[in-house]
Amino acid sequence: MNKQNALAGIAFTARPESVDAELTASVPEPTMPAPAPITVLGLNCGGARGPAALNAEQRVLLEEADVLCGGGELLAAFENTEGLKARPLPLTLPLEPLLNSLNQMRAAGEHVLLLADGDPLFFGIGATLARHLGAAAVRLIPAVSSLQQACARLALPWHQVVCLSLHGRDDPGPLNAAAGKGAPLCILTDARMTPDVLARHLLDRGVDWFTVRIFERMGAPDEALHQLSLDETAHRAFGPACTVLLIPHRPPRQAHLGLDAQELAVEGALITKKPVRAAALSLLRVGPRHVVWDIGSGSGAVALEATVLAHEGRVVAVERSAGRAMSIQENRRRFGAAILDVCLGQAPQCLASLPDPQRVFIGGGLSGGQAEDILEHVCRRLPPGGRLAASCVLLESFCLCRRFLEDLGWPLEIMQIQASEARELAGDRHLTALNPVFLLAAQKPASAGM
Repeated sequence: MNKQNALAGIAFTARPESVDAELTASVPEPTMPAPAPITVLGLNCGGARGPAALNAEQRVLLEEADVLCGGGELLAAFENTEGLKARPLPLTLPLEPLLNSLNQMRAAGEHVLLLADGDPLFFGIGATLARHLGAAAVRLIPAVSSLQQACARLALPWHQVVCLSLHGRDDPGPLNAAAGKGAPLCILTDARMTPDVLARHLLDRGVDWFTVRIFERMGAPDEALHQLSLDETAHRAFGPACTVLLIPHRPPRQAHLGLDAQELAVEGALITKKPVRAAALSLLRVGPRHVVWDIGSGSGAVALEATVLAHEGRVVAVERSAGRAMSIQENRRRFGAAILDVCLGQAPQCLASLPDPQRVFIGGGLSGGQAEDILEHVCRRLPPGGRLAASCVLLESFCLCRRFLEDLGWPLEIMQIQASEARELAGDRHLTALNPVFLLAAQKPASAGM
């Protein structure tokens, strides 16, 4: 009998799936408990520190901790604590190496307790930890924040307050944008961005509608509360750790669309006429958070009107003449346009230090020898979808700008603005024509090579 016939006479019976499942289930798989999350314990900003200030649940966390991390002052409050087995780990900068070390300790099964001031999610380390390690790796226990403590002392509803931190930050942009909201502001400061520095910065931009409450060394035995005007604040000295509340005592001043020349400081009648401003801004389609450049700003009229539209963003007026730059600064003060920055310099060289724009208006500079360099720099810095509008009075400037943008292959809009203004004549009025102006507008396509 051959092998095939022999096999044909044998009946094979399939093993039931349930048997496989039983065999699989009978083999235990090794399991490891998930590491405990890093616990971030907030300590009240306005209260005592140290073990005596902890409740029963918090004391258990302290006793179970293998690692106690925090700033120098917080760790000092827990020195020589009886029964504390945790080794201290100072919170140092830069944070990333420290966070990696904490995560490795957690993965090795150690219990990590990190001490923080107030609410760890109020400009604190809690958000950084969760972003770096993942929300599941962090347990957050908040306490009363400096904002809540300050508002409670002033009976100020803190849900109405706009909060921002300049602690460890150099950019006052968030403060500039918040200053025009007409709401109370809470600002956390440091040794560089002290309250007097902020007050001088705001007053220089015409922001004078706040009264100031400064909590210095909040919660410490020598805590001090200062109630001052912005001008008084600008002439005082303060320590490195302050919670500042700016409370508006009147509505903020604001620029508006359609500014009259009589409202502005203007040098040599260098102002973009009202109809041209209206058309240019409509072509730019400025959004609330956009960064806007106004190159060859003159009096800053276009830049000022752009602040109305980009009210949560930033507007930069670029001007090569020192006299005209001073006029722009004066106009900024008149309208309290805090988000307007003035850049004194020659384009395109001075543009390199500016933040990348989403919208650019070129009101001057295209009649010089650097016209193509300015256009090249602007077009390169604009993101896909960014928009450019240029105002040209001279035919040569118009032809150069048109040719440059058409060579790039950007969709181009062209219009000519011709308008007349009524003026007094012989006891009546007549219409006087304004100089015609070409406007060119283009949007950077997604496929642009620059």
